[in-house]
Amino acid sequence: MVRLGFYSNILEAMTEKPTFLTRPYLPPLEEFLPYLAEIWESGQLTNGGPFHQQFEEALREYLGVPYVSLFANGTLALMTALQALRVTGEVITTPYTFAATTHALLWNGIKPVFVDIRGDTCNLDEDLVEAAITPRTTAILPVHCYGNPCTSQRLQQIADTYGLKLIYDAAHAFGVSIGGHSLLEHGDLAMLSFHATKVFNTFEGGAIIGHDLKIKQRLDYLKNFGFADEVTVVAPGINGKMNEFQAALGLLQLRHVDQAIAARCAIDQRYRMALAEVPGLQCLSIADGVKPNCGYFPVLVGADFPLSRDQLYDEFRRHDIHVRRYFFPLISNLPMYRGFASAAPANLPVATGIAKRVLCLPIYPDLDVDTVDRIIEIILSIH
Repeated sequence: MVRLGFYSNILEAMTEKPTFLTRPYLPPLEEFLPYLAEIWESGQLTNGGPFHQQFEEALREYLGVPYVSLFANGTLALMTALQALRVTGEVITTPYTFAATTHALLWNGIKPVFVDIRGDTCNLDEDLVEAAITPRTTAILPVHCYGNPCTSQRLQQIADTYGLKLIYDAAHAFGVSIGGHSLLEHGDLAMLSFHATKVFNTFEGGAIIGHDLKIKQRLDYLKNFGFADEVTVVAPGINGKMNEFQAALGLLQLRHVDQAIAARCAIDQRYRMALAEVPGLQCLSIADGVKPNCGYFPVLVGADFPLSRDQLYDEFRRHDIHVRRYFFPLISNLPMYRGFASAAPANLPVATGIAKRVLCLPIYPDLDVDTVDRIIEIILSIH
């Protein structure tokens, strides 16, 4: 009997499903079916259909912002935002982000100028931005990394002083506020991503948040091939429209997003309490006054930890737990960027150091407590 039990445990371990970094939150299928029935009944799948219009207004109200323009995904949204503001030349940005941030610049023929990040937030270091401005600089493109707020007042002051546009990549920042104010209030425009991996998803999707009706109209023209009406084309636009399936899911997701964020933040707190005193392991702190969305849980692996970051990564993989090195390698180290003078590692010591130490642990609303505790136990057992 002992032998049978032994082999039973082995079989159970072999058939255990892997734990991924994240899983998309999906509402109950039965709640989505009536939306699908309406789409079938209307026959309108895209081009600003009824669900698109309803979702845009509902999202605007939920976020408390003046204007929302919906897009098929966040990358198209950011590319279009740069076009809408007629950004050219050079743009100051961070090397510590997902590739789409700077790819949107290159696709617009804009040269990214990399500036180092702060060690406490992993955001653009506002004290280094001013020195990077040249006569060709036209904008600043910061990222609210992991949903941590940038120093927006200082960045706005710099932008105003030098006549620069300020565009935020807020892909990680859905629902995040500081001092009771949404991060989306800042800058000329802010981009949201509704990708499946994000806190709020519409399968794929994205949006641009703005404060000016004329800019919203230009964004809406540009995402629809530049058409202002049936016969008038005002700009060389693209096809960036959100379809009715995405918009319908977005409407439904708004009912559940607060609950999903609360579940994420409960996991965040469980990690923090268990790992706070582990030597050589640093959890990024949440600043006072910030209401987070707990979209990511990054830790920094230091020299005092018995394993290197990559060894800890391999240890998790051995247990079929898929942690990720977000963000490694740095954008500035990719082949299309490393030739820029600003991309030299010597110019980016903080970002370079963090990229070698960071490891994001699994976090998503449906992640069960037993799995969270198993992840914690793997770390604690190393000590």
